[in-house]
Amino acid sequence: MSKKIKTIIVDDERLARKELKKLLQNHSSIEVIDDAANAQEALEKIESQKPDLIFLDIQMPEKTGFDLLEDLTYIPEVIFVTAYDEYAIKAFEVNAFDYILKPVDPQRLEQAIIKLNIPETTNTKQTILSGEDQIFLKDGDKCWFVKLSDIRFFESEGNYVKVFFNDNKPLILKSLNNIEQRLNSKEFFRTSRKHIANLNWIEKVDPWFSNTLKLTLKTGEEIEVSRRQTQKFKEMMGL
Repeated sequence: MSKKIKTIIVDDERLARKELKKLLQNHSSIEVIDDAANAQEALEKIESQKPDLIFLDIQMPEKTGFDLLEDLTYIPEVIFVTAYDEYAIKAFEVNAFDYILKPVDPQRLEQAIIKLNIPETTNTKQTILSGEDQIFLKDGDKCWFVKLSDIRFFESEGNYVKVFFNDNKPLILKSLNNIEQRLNSKEFFRTSRKHIANLNWIEKVDPWFSNTLKLTLKTGEEIEVSRRQTQKFKEMMGL
């Protein structure tokens, strides 16, 4: 039996939350477990309930949907639902899964749900991979068997993830969340919504803007650690 996608709706308009909840009742794969009327309420509910997905409004009092994403430690998939199309580019810069305009068209909502790349679970727990494990990657006509220890970092690009190893950067149709679930947290660290870094490839750690950190890899590549993940990184590394 497939896993239901646990979902929280975040919107300051009560009628908008009610209408979206009603539309989602037509999709058996979606389970709306809660809703929130502002960013602070959403932050508390998302961190405590850990949904797979949030439907997120952008324009809200005090803090926007983008502000909420900056504050989150737990990072679910995000589908923006907004009346404003001018935020679309920024939405995909923060790796939103999709962007739906209000009033929500049922067919457009269905398209977004079909695209969701959250894996089904079985009674068998997924195996956590170690650095010595090999994974198979395919990008177009090219294929690789790659040791996880050879992968420097993963970078999210919309519905795809770019995998950096040797001189290769293939794109695979996965979400960063899916990949993170299979990785050993002692070897790989989620630095932000956009990156997962291999800790063994880190050469240097420097303070960066707004209380963040910058990681420099042995190859010279640089990865920024988000503000919220910076604290987790410092605790983990004993900094």
